Amino acid sequence: MYTVYILKSKNFPKTYVGHTNNKARRFLEHNEGRGTFSSRYKPWILIHEETFGSLKETIKREKYFKSAAGRRWIKKNLFS
Repeated sequence: MYTVYILKSKNFPKTYVGHTNNKARRFLEHNEGRGTFSSRYKPWILIHEETFGSLKETIKREKYFKSAAGRRWIKKNLFS
């Protein structure tokens, strides 16, 4: 199983979209600062996740969330 996730920084107005096959490990990596972008804005909280059976579906959904339409969806559904 693969997961698309959206994180929100607790201290900055930033979100992060990614995918993984191990949510716990990846979330820990973000909050320990093991990433160029995510290390600058930690700590992170998980605000949304979706699970898929295939990597192809997962990447398609991640790309959507990173598009202009996906960013609008995030703003409308997760921040209003």
